[in-house]
Amino acid sequence: MSFYEEKKLLASTELEKTFHRITANDVLRALEKRTLSRADFLALLAPAAGDFLEEMAGPANESATRYFGRNILLYTPLYLSNYCVNQCLYCGFNVTHRINRQKLDLEEIREEALTIAQTGLQHILILTGESRQHTPVAYIREAVSLLKEYFASISLEIYPLETAEYAELIAAGADGLTIYQEVYDEDVYQKLHPQGPKQNYQFRLETPERSGQAGMRTINIGPLLGLANWRTEAFWAGMHCFYLQKKFPEVELSISLPRLRPHYGGYEPDFPVSDRELVQIILALRLFLPRVGITISTREKATLRDNLIPLGVTKMSAGSSTRVGGHTPYQEGTGQFEIADQRTVPQMQEVLAAKGYKAIFKDWHLLG
Repeated sequence: MSFYEEKKLLASTELEKTFHRITANDVLRALEKRTLSRADFLALLAPAAGDFLEEMAGPANESATRYFGRNILLYTPLYLSNYCVNQCLYCGFNVTHRINRQKLDLEEIREEALTIAQTGLQHILILTGESRQHTPVAYIREAVSLLKEYFASISLEIYPLETAEYAELIAAGADGLTIYQEVYDEDVYQKLHPQGPKQNYQFRLETPERSGQAGMRTINIGPLLGLANWRTEAFWAGMHCFYLQKKFPEVELSISLPRLRPHYGGYEPDFPVSDRELVQIILALRLFLPRVGITISTREKATLRDNLIPLGVTKMSAGSSTRVGGHTPYQEGTGQFEIADQRTVPQMQEVLAAKGYKAIFKDWHLLG
């Protein structure tokens, strides 16, 4: 049974009403447990749990330290192209936006790689818009093969592929996938994606499964917070990761929690998420899924990112740019969204060291 099918069965529960029926005693009972059930996870996301964040923070820190140590893996994104055929209402790369469309050639990709490699980073995330015409799998395969010369781990944040296509890119050197469902509420999803292949909710939702079947080493999923009710979105993201954990026990799983940021087009979120609410999501996920990584990107402000480190975060971006070719100074263009934390890799190393954490450049799975 795919997660899409499993979600259909679970959707019969009225989550919104359930959240508001949860009491302080329900939250306290959940916090007494070492292993949390689905009901306990719901309790920690409920309004009642908002009064117990300090009580959640201690166990979350202990859990993260037990499974990940005092280590934060650093990575950076590399945008290969911003050509896109989708009309996602919340995205700066929306096909209807009149922006400067760009695509790096192999020599430009090499120059980006050289610049990033000089920082010491060994993990890289390559991104494209969704346009098979401009960035076919063959182009991405060539990019991965080139980048493998410079980096230990190459993750993909591209349009959803078939299982055989993921296997092709894994053979070329890719070992990770990042795929955001964006929004788990299917009705909201359809409204936000009025045009393009991204309209296919089920195909996107089942993408992590296809990559897992192809042999992907790491899979990172998550919602784009701000598009729908954050409690239900966080619940479905957690359940999605729980499902993948059972189906692919050998895969390293993580969840990203990006909040909607200003971008070209100016879409305003209907469900803004406060800093306190983001903290609650992180704590609930850390306690429900102790072996799952949690990623916080440079979408968030520096001070907030620093304060989130002890709460269960395991992976952070640094030296980021959301522009195509944004790591080389002569490339100009429109970014996918605005970055809030502009700090360099050395600056992030200093911050982590000051907090008693070690910046990891190479995943321990890849050492040797």
